[in-house]
Amino acid sequence: MNTKLFFSLSAGAVALLAGCATELPPGAERGPHNTMAYDVLVEASEPGARIEANGQFIGNSPVHLKIFGDPDGTFHDFGSYYYAVRAMPLATNQFPQARYFMTGHMMTHEDRVPQKIYFDMNQPPQQTYAQPGYPYPPPAYYYGPPAYYPGPYFYGPEIYVGPRFRRW
Repeated sequence: MNTKLFFSLSAGAVALLAGCATELPPGAERGPHNTMAYDVLVEASEPGARIEANGQFIGNSPVHLKIFGDPDGTFHDFGSYYYAVRAMPLATNQFPQARYFMTGHMMTHEDRVPQKIYFDMNQPPQQTYAQPGYPYPPPAYYYGPPAYYPGPYFYGPEIYVGPRFRRW
């Protein structure tokens, strides 16, 4: 009797856990690793700017970018810490622009997929993250070698025994 109860409960648990997979909304395009496609419009203040996503050329602005993200609306971790979208300027008095989105790799922050990305090519690029540095001042040896210290003095007779060493 106990074996029948055990098998029926285990079959019920398997059926329950099999139905817990996250479902995509109806009409959504399925992507790799149970992701879905998001359509993001990328625009620039100067039409025709070169747009790159993760180092690959996508097209000239305005362009629609397909980003595969998680069904909850965040970026999916495909092995990188961030997803980068860059815009290259057309004229010499413009600046290259970039937007970085965290993907949640190795338990880091996970950003939401935007609906639209706009680059103002006439503004200097904004600093999105703090510069890397130490939270505390560096150790004392960082500032150079220590002051000359001649070592301990020995006051007394020095006798060296050997073929070359003869000191009185």
